[in-house]
Amino acid sequence: MTIPSFAMRRSISTLPYLCQRIKQTENEIVGMFRLPSSNNELQDLGVNRKLHRKNSSARTLDERFIRILKIFKWGPDAEKALEVLKLKVDQRLVREVLMIDVEINVKIQFFKWAGKRRNFQHDSTTYMTFIHCLNEARLIGEMWKTIQEMVRGTCVISPADLSEIVRILGRAKMVNKALSIFYQIKGRKCKPTASTYNTIILMLMQEGHHEKVQELYTEMCNEGNCLPDTVTYSALISTFGKLGRPGSAIRLFEEMKESGLQPTPKIYTTLIEIYFKLGKTEEALGVVQEMKGMGCRLTVYTYTELIKGLGKAGRVEDAYAAYCSLINSLGKAKRYEAASELFQELKENCGHSSARVYAVMIKHFGKCGRLNEAVDLFNEMKKLGCSPDVYAYNALMSGMVRAGMIDEAHSLLRTMEENGCAPDLNSHNIILNGLARTGGPNRAMEMFTRMKNSKIKPDAVSYNTVLGCLSRACMLEEAAKLMREMKAEGFEYDLITYSSILEAVGKVDEDRNLASS
Repeated sequence: MTIPSFAMRRSISTLPYLCQRIKQTENEIVGMFRLPSSNNELQDLGVNRKLHRKNSSARTLDERFIRILKIFKWGPDAEKALEVLKLKVDQRLVREVLMIDVEINVKIQFFKWAGKRRNFQHDSTTYMTFIHCLNEARLIGEMWKTIQEMVRGTCVISPADLSEIVRILGRAKMVNKALSIFYQIKGRKCKPTASTYNTIILMLMQEGHHEKVQELYTEMCNEGNCLPDTVTYSALISTFGKLGRPGSAIRLFEEMKESGLQPTPKIYTTLIEIYFKLGKTEEALGVVQEMKGMGCRLTVYTYTELIKGLGKAGRVEDAYAAYCSLINSLGKAKRYEAASELFQELKENCGHSSARVYAVMIKHFGKCGRLNEAVDLFNEMKKLGCSPDVYAYNALMSGMVRAGMIDEAHSLLRTMEENGCAPDLNSHNIILNGLARTGGPNRAMEMFTRMKNSKIKPDAVSYNTVLGCLSRACMLEEAAKLMREMKAEGFEYDLITYSSILEAVGKVDEDRNLASS
């Protein structure tokens, strides 16, 4: 029987829609490996740019292989592409293929095919890349089988790989499996690092396995070369607090400091919470002072615990100061909406707010350009019988100056005095700054002179404000005279002083050059 010639041709694919096409020769297949002719065509392929190699010829081969892989998926045609393009199947190629933007099934088939090839063996890098692919695709069952295969194999698993495997399993809520893998790999003489133990400890904490945390800590300490760090102590102190073992938490806190480690804001906050639960208010406040003394920033969570603890201890006034500090911190961080919500919460819970808290909100509303809301709060204070103090007046005047409402701010200063609220030096400097910026040197000098003749004398800020105004007006002689006066009054020149004069000199030189030209 004669065999038809077309039956002798190599079949390129078994996909039904491709079988209907005219069979292509090997030369035609190779022709499909050509590079895209335009940038737009290349972008359409969705090639992951991270895979591009520095060597241009290698990059060309990758793009050709990716093209055929996207068309034919994984199968005989893709295998033929590897052969034709002379791509060596090694660990680097496997990692790169796994990172291509193709279907996960293609990656699974390719990974398993590569593992069966002669003279090739998956290492930890190919396994970890594949595990990440399966994790991203949420193929948890396949991922777990791959991890088990990796552990049973002969490839070397580093502490970093172990930490990553534990983290991935922890996120997948597979705590027992994570622990099992941890001890299997550890048993193969893989020395866990502090980071590895921290990953396990944090996973146990998140899943509520607090009792197991202490076991891991003891085991960690017994390693000899694996010392706890701030992450470890933070997790343990928090765990002991949740287990109702405050004494152990406090001892660990002291042990941490004796080891030369600086507690984090989270650790300090946890200890503050523990002391308040024990009814030890003064010790809790002592921790707050220690935080400040060590230059450790009080966070929103710190203030929250402080407010709760002081409230339960009946220290309402102290809690109210704490509220004010928290609102101020939120304002400084430009979290104005959060600050405003907390301010409203304070009013609802306490039925009122102090002048100081109002002043803080007025200041931040003024800073972010919400002057109408600042004015509304100021008027609200007065309606509620909460007399504005110097801080509230200063806050509103500062907002008005920022908005260019100098005359209104000046008028408010007079109203302040009429209402029996004595202005302070900051009150005058706020107005002086506004006049210096927009009112010109004459008005600024008038106010400066009035300050010198009043009980509230100018300070370095006052002098520098006027010097800046004179500099901008190119009044160098007046500026020099004021500098001598400033020195005679005992105020040292600073960067602001010198920058004002240099600005003026530069401006004069510029004007002279323009005139001569």
